Amino acid sequence: MKAISSIRPERPGKTGTRRHFRTIWISDIHLGTRGCNAEMLIDFLDNVDSDMLYLVGDIIDGWQLKKRFYWPTAHNDIVWRVMKRARRGTRVIYIPGNHDEMFRNFTGMNFGGVEIRRKMIHTTADGRKLLILHGDEFDAIMLAHRWLAVVGDAAYTALMVLNRHVNRWRQWLGMPYWSLSKTAKHKVKNAVAFISRFEEIVAHEAERRHVDGVVCGHIHTAEIRQFGHVTYYNDGDWVEGCTALVEHHDGRMEILHWGDEIALRDNAPADIELAA
Repeated sequence: MKAISSIRPERPGKTGTRRHFRTIWISDIHLGTRGCNAEMLIDFLDNVDSDMLYLVGDIIDGWQLKKRFYWPTAHNDIVWRVMKRARRGTRVIYIPGNHDEMFRNFTGMNFGGVEIRRKMIHTTADGRKLLILHGDEFDAIMLAHRWLAVVGDAAYTALMVLNRHVNRWRQWLGMPYWSLSKTAKHKVKNAVAFISRFEEIVAHEAERRHVDGVVCGHIHTAEIRQFGHVTYYNDGDWVEGCTALVEHHDGRMEILHWGDEIALRDNAPADIELAA
């Protein structure tokens, strides 16, 4: 029985309470780039806990670090928080992507409690089998024309710089966080078609492996879709979308849009916060 939740969870509290999930999936953080939304991810990590944490690739952006070294304190803070979870008993599994593919050489090893795997099969609380992988394996552009992927990455990086400046102005005006790239993807017909095709290919691979679903990242588009008997999950990114996929303790799956969660928390009346 598939469990997809569309019910908004309780607000993250200002009182220091942390919401606990069975499993959390995050990917495409791109540490080492100016596009990484480190502050919002730190807020997320400070407000949630889980029994298992999957890092589904592109956690560190080796492509950009080769061009120019950029590593602010906030990026260290994220690494510290992840390592702290591993030390405290959270099972942390790191599945490298194409931007951090150098870590694929360490598949099967364990560093400070963080397990490195190429892919995994996760069993949900209600018994469903989910294939976990980054997803670049199914990106036709990446496989056939790596040079084009690099050019596209440069264009995307420029868009993220613009996204950062736009949201600084929105914050100054008291407006909530807004993803420029997400809006652009939904406006451009070819981008929509590519995302749809990618989702179909990944779901087909899950069906071929006789599992109930698949969790990936890579395309920076959070989504839950049904393809026949297979459920496709994408946990999104922490560059502009700022989303995570979570499994509740009964097996229900949900995408958290953290910008929306922060807006709800900050705008909640004091009496509601105290009751949360």
